[in-house]
Amino acid sequence: MSTSPTGPLPPADGLLSAARRNLRELAHGLSHASHPSTPLLAHAPKLWQRLLPYVVVLALAATFIPVIITNLTTQYGVPGALAGALGVAQAAPLLMLAHRPLQAWWIIFPADILGALVLLAQAAGPHDAWPWTPPVIVAYLFLLLALGLRETRRTVIAVWAVTGAAGAVLHLIAPDRSSGSALLLTILGGVVLVIGGAVRERGVAQRRLAEQETISEAERAQRTLLEERTRIARELHDVVAHHMSVITVQADSAPYRISGLPKAAEEEFTAIAAAARESLGEMRRLLSVLRSEGTEGDRAPQPGLDRLQQLVEATVRAGLPAELALSKELRSGRGEVPPAVDLSAYRIVQEALANVVRHAPGARTRVLVAPESGHLLVLVVNGPAATRGSPLETSGTGHGLVGMRERVRLTGGTLDTGPLPDGGFRVAARMPLPPATAPSAPPSAAPPTPLPPEDL
Repeated sequence: MSTSPTGPLPPADGLLSAARRNLRELAHGLSHASHPSTPLLAHAPKLWQRLLPYVVVLALAATFIPVIITNLTTQYGVPGALAGALGVAQAAPLLMLAHRPLQAWWIIFPADILGALVLLAQAAGPHDAWPWTPPVIVAYLFLLLALGLRETRRTVIAVWAVTGAAGAVLHLIAPDRSSGSALLLTILGGVVLVIGGAVRERGVAQRRLAEQETISEAERAQRTLLEERTRIARELHDVVAHHMSVITVQADSAPYRISGLPKAAEEEFTAIAAAARESLGEMRRLLSVLRSEGTEGDRAPQPGLDRLQQLVEATVRAGLPAELALSKELRSGRGEVPPAVDLSAYRIVQEALANVVRHAPGARTRVLVAPESGHLLVLVVNGPAATRGSPLETSGTGHGLVGMRERVRLTGGTLDTGPLPDGGFRVAARMPLPPATAPSAPPSAAPPTPLPPEDL
């Protein structure tokens, strides 16, 4: 309930206050455009669509100016100069409909009222329409349509109410001259405004939905990136924790393994072991934050290049004809490749093969892993699906590629992915190797180790 300093307002005063507030809102809607002066369809993708509003308003103005002038002079007997001025005032502002329809209404509406008053001074014919002539009604409906497409609901309601009120006042001024055109314009104008408003609100809803979908997609991509980073952090913890544990054990056991160590050396080894244990504790505390609630970390050793053969063989058993070419420098073990690069190479091959199974089942696939100019080259190339229309998944989220790209980026390497002309797909990653451990042989010096033919 409305209140005043002396207590609650009577119901009549509350209604009057609400009415004044609504009138102020309607007046504000009539005096302030709800959109910038950008043309209609300004953001359309094609040039002809952006030019279409200008062509339409130019055609409207070129049509209604001579029609209104001719109608005023021939049917109503208005002098030529006055008819020309009224015709221009009532139709020329139609050129503004593409970008400023409310400002056009402020010119056309008073001009239409002035035209109705001018017609009162002319002799009435048996078939004369008043207060609004037929050309004026049609031109005004185009104006209302433009308002409905651009302005808010409050503004179009205010325009419709003012138009109806003006027609009612003119009818009361000369009821004997009124032909019902005021009521006709009010009814048709309401219909046109409803249609224009519905189209406008539908367009606004579609834009908001598109914006929300864009935001949601960006959020999904960001969440996927964060999840992948978390998983990589867990795996890197396991890799680094292994080496830190070795350092701790070596430092703790050094005084027992090496006889005759001076006291200072024993204290130094003790400090090294303590620092290593402290670092392990910090890493485990950090990992507990990264892990999901109620889950346990994977205690199994992390896979690497020594597991690629098993991975490819498992893929072959799943029905994908694949072959592996692993250079001889890498076949001997994992010592030559840093743990992070070793794990990333395995995960990239794993994800690439999984994508082939999902999107191109039966496609012949080649996997190459070899050192090249101080980098580890990981190349997975597959052909088109064995049967057209056979992919198990016709679309993907792209999360696997996001994970690959993040892994390669964290190792300081590069990733190149994309479709091939024959319908296949290519994944190529290059990750740097330390100069002291990087094999010097080019990939061509490493003969491939394809799977046995009977397995393909």
